[in-house]
Amino acid sequence: MIVELDKSEFGKCRGLLHPGGQLEAKAIVEGINPGRIFVDNRLQPETGLIWLGNNDGFLFIGKEDNESFNTNINYFIDSFITQEAKKVHLDCFEAIGNHNKWNKTIEEVFEHRGLGTWNQRIYLLKAERYRINCEPVLKEGYEVVKIDETLFDNNGAINLDFLHAKILEFWFSPERFLEEGCGYCVVYNREVVSICFSGFLVGNVHGIGIETVDAHQGKKLAQKIAHQFVKDCLKNNQAPYWDCMESNKPSIAIAENLGFEKMSTYVGYEFSL
Repeated sequence: MIVELDKSEFGKCRGLLHPGGQLEAKAIVEGINPGRIFVDNRLQPETGLIWLGNNDGFLFIGKEDNESFNTNINYFIDSFITQEAKKVHLDCFEAIGNHNKWNKTIEEVFEHRGLGTWNQRIYLLKAERYRINCEPVLKEGYEVVKIDETLFDNNGAINLDFLHAKILEFWFSPERFLEEGCGYCVVYNREVVSICFSGFLVGNVHGIGIETVDAHQGKKLAQKIAHQFVKDCLKNNQAPYWDCMESNKPSIAIAENLGFEKMSTYVGYEFSL
């Protein structure tokens, strides 16, 4: 039987996390970022499934060879997860193992679902490798602004809902983000057109969330505010963390241009709900 934990019980899953696993899993178990956790045993969980609060995937944690959990997971997805996913207009299950032994299990347990796969990269940046001289200069009209309480409450911005929505995909509240995270955006004609911010946070490690609206892509906006974000982190002894798909060449180019080093890779799987 698979059950959902209350947020107050998430700490029971600390021992299920792999030391080299994804930052997102740690952030949710520690209650910093929103998410849901389902486990094989409420009192002494051995295996679990984390549903990221921004609906960007499901992370399998703990024992990958737990026969009871693995036998029940397909029924649980069909009878419960699918119904919950429909409420948030999610039609795809993206499965990721917290350690690479999960890959074989995922492939076997979901082999009948027509699995698709992709590769993901994790980058970290050491202060001595930061390439500050590569920071671009923006064209006239674009302004870099730090995300603070004044900006967040500034009704003069045309699309402030874009900023609000992105932050609340990852954080319980704007107040908690403003207290613990950091971020920058680019404003053009009173419109927020690009944003770079702490998506997930564990200790002093800040997972980067970054996005530029379609009409303003190709103008080095993301690269510019990524520099601002990195400088802010390094100044405050924080560690920037970059996680992106191997096929996302623009994202990889930005990370490597700043001096990020690839630390590890992992495989993601997906199937339709």
